[in-house]
Amino acid sequence: MSRPPLPPFNAETAAQKARLAEDAWNTRDPARVALAYTVDSQWRNRAEFVQGREAIEAFLTRKWQRELDYRLIKEVWAFHENRIAVRFAYECHDDSGNWYRSYGNENWEFDNEGLMRRRIASINDLPIKESERKFHWPLGRRPDDHPSLSDLGL
Repeated sequence: MSRPPLPPFNAETAAQKARLAEDAWNTRDPARVALAYTVDSQWRNRAEFVQGREAIEAFLTRKWQRELDYRLIKEVWAFHENRIAVRFAYECHDDSGNWYRSYGNENWEFDNEGLMRRRIASINDLPIKESERKFHWPLGRRPDDHPSLSDLGL
């Protein structure tokens, strides 16, 4: 299965890859998101180590059961050949109504078919008030005219 754009990446294709990842994650559909990763993909997400597409799907299912009304923005930081570094922020709330903005960086490595074989994520959480939210689009894909992380000063 091929997942264009394929490496080696340039500025345009790296940005496309990041936007495709953002769009998929904003669906909050673990099965759909997991298909972008190799069957033996390796993750480090915070202090949790996950390996394989099935484990990724299970991880994402747990994540989105806890992180409600999840909205994410990703932005390319750097790229080289088959690797892309992105920075991101997402907002969500827990089942008690406490809102958070989580900031982080991800390092991605892709195989020749454009599937991600390695994802290393470092993430920090900031409790926010609902009035401090910056991501206000309807659930799903971020509208093209919504400000980027840089535009929002994040």
